[in-house]
Amino acid sequence: MSTAAGNGADSTARASGASGAAGPAGAPHSVAVVIPAKDEGQRIAATVASAQRIPGVDLVLVVDDGSSDDTGVHAREAGAEVVTHRTNKGKAQAMMTGSFAVRNREISQLAPGERARHRALLFIDGDLEGTAVNTAPLTAPILAGDADATIAILPAQKRKGGGFGFVVGLAKKGIERLSGFEATQPLSGMRCMTRDAFDATQPFAAGWGVETGMTIDLVWAGMRVREVECDLQHRVTGRDLKAQLHRAAQYRDVARALAARELRGRLSGGRRPGHDILAPGAPLDTTPAQDANPTGDTSPTQDTGSPHDPEGTTP
Repeated sequence: MSTAAGNGADSTARASGASGAAGPAGAPHSVAVVIPAKDEGQRIAATVASAQRIPGVDLVLVVDDGSSDDTGVHAREAGAEVVTHRTNKGKAQAMMTGSFAVRNREISQLAPGERARHRALLFIDGDLEGTAVNTAPLTAPILAGDADATIAILPAQKRKGGGFGFVVGLAKKGIERLSGFEATQPLSGMRCMTRDAFDATQPFAAGWGVETGMTIDLVWAGMRVREVECDLQHRVTGRDLKAQLHRAAQYRDVARALAARELRGRLSGGRRPGHDILAPGAPLDTTPAQDANPTGDTSPTQDTGSPHDPEGTTP
C-alpha cells in the first residue's frame, strides 16, 4: 500500500518539521474506546459488546450526550463505563469529555512516583453495532508506534441514503489546500490517535467541522496521519427536508473550521513552513516542531445522535 497521502487505502501524511513516536517503546500500551452517543438505546449495547472484542482494548467509555432514551443504561449493562451529559452538548464536547475521563482514570490509578502511560484513544460512533470490532485496523499502527493518528475509510453503505457530495468536496479541497493532505473520506468520524495527537487538536473545531479541523491540526502539528480501510456499517441520512437541513449545518460548520484555520495560517505568514507529505521511502526529519499545538475555535451544541451521512464518509 502506498504511503503517499491520498494514493491508496493506507495513506500517510507527516509534517517534516516534527518529531514522531519513538517506536513501540513510546507507543500507547492499550486502547480506550470513546463512544459519543445520543438516543442510541437500540444499538449501543451491540456496539459496546463488539468494541470490547478489539485487540488491545481494556476500556470502553460511552458519553451519553443528553439522551432522551435509555442509552446510558444499556451501555452500562453491556459493560461500558458511562459518563452522562444532562443536556446535549454535541459530538465534539462529548469526545473531549470522554478523553478527559480516560486521562483522569489513568492518573488516579498511578502508584506513588509512577509516571502515567496513556492509552490510545479510539473514537467510534454508537450505531456501528456488530461492525465496531472492525475498527481494529485503526489501532494496530498506533500501538506499534507506526502512526500518530488513523482515520477509517468506510465501504459503500448497504442502507440506502446519502447526500450529493457538497460537504465532502468542501472539506476535501480545504484540507488539501491548507495542509497538503489528500483525505479520501474527510468527514470520517472513526479515528484512533495517541494522547499527544489528541492534545494537538485542542480545542476542537465547532459543530460538524470537528473532523475537518482535526485533520488539518494533526498535519500542522507534525503528526503521522494514516487512512485505513475498515468494514463498517451504520445509519445513513436520507434526502428529506430534515436531512437537507442537517447537511446545510454540516456545510456551514466545515466552512467555519476551514476559515478559522485559513486565518490562522495568514496570521502565521501562510501555510506552516516545512510541512509536507512524506513521500515513499523518504527519511523523517525529527527536528522539534515549533507551535505544535495551535489554538482554534470551540465546539457549540451539536446533535451527537443525528443519523450519519455517507456524505461524511464517501465523496
